[in-house]
Amino acid sequence: MKNFALIGASGYIAPRHLKAIRDTQNNLIAALDRFDSVGILDSYFPKANFFIEPERFDRHLEKLKYEQNVELDYISICTPNYLHDSHIRMALRRGADAICEKPLALNPWNLDALQKMEYETGQKIWNVLQLRLHPSIIALKAKVDSAPKDKVFDIDLTYLTSRGNWYYTSWKGDISKSGGIATNIGVHFFDMLSWIFGDIKENVVHVQTHDRASGYLEFKRARVRWFLSINYDVLPSSIKEKGQRTYRSITIEGEELEFSEGFTDLHTEVYKNILNANGFGLEEARQAIEIVHQIRNTKPIGLKGDYHIFAKKELAKHPFSKLH
Repeated sequence: MKNFALIGASGYIAPRHLKAIRDTQNNLIAALDRFDSVGILDSYFPKANFFIEPERFDRHLEKLKYEQNVELDYISICTPNYLHDSHIRMALRRGADAICEKPLALNPWNLDALQKMEYETGQKIWNVLQLRLHPSIIALKAKVDSAPKDKVFDIDLTYLTSRGNWYYTSWKGDISKSGGIATNIGVHFFDMLSWIFGDIKENVVHVQTHDRASGYLEFKRARVRWFLSINYDVLPSSIKEKGQRTYRSITIEGEELEFSEGFTDLHTEVYKNILNANGFGLEEARQAIEIVHQIRNTKPIGLKGDYHIFAKKELAKHPFSKLH
């Protein structure tokens, strides 16, 4: 049984990590969050100690080590994007491996510093890249790998996940903290595309506002038109009529990739691989971080070239946005 701590216990994604720790028959000894709405701990680890101050959290872990000989093996990180880098460093300094949500850092050069810390501490940084474990994605990679080596696939990626006004007040609406739309909701898709289709060759941004981003990516084996948005108004009418607020579509050579199911236990599978020293490390995460960093720092060219059809949808400013 391994000992875990978790940072970001009140967040949306924390329950998946709690479930993964429990389902792999390990133990959570401490959790940290500045907010105390963490009753979810009762469903998984009611005996875990909880802290709202990082100093007292760190002190508790140190006392467990030196007074009770309790070693910490992993720290799971479920915090806002801009804090991942700092919390990874905290984990390594505490003598634990870090298991971190995407992105590991907002800037590619931060990965180089983290890599040095890995070397100096002897600890590992693991990234949660759960789409790589989805059965449909694995099958697609096998299909691409078996295709003629000079085959370049044409892909349309559309991900619309509606968010309310709260989004713009939260850290997610602040590009300096979230990295913007492409980073916050797109980085896992860009990682998946990198994993399947190889090195990036071209990165063009057509549209980038507070509520959407769209562009063109060319990989070694794929040409990708992509569109991401958090605006309910851009959803297809057929989705709205069903009362749904999310639309996800990937078409490859005009054929829809079906992967609407199978997400439930992917974090648990990620943890199983990490515990077997077979998880996704820092280098696997690098290209997706480079892609979203470039998107964030590229001036959109407008509706020119090979753009996604949704890029033509009407733009609407939002009064609460921090991005325009």
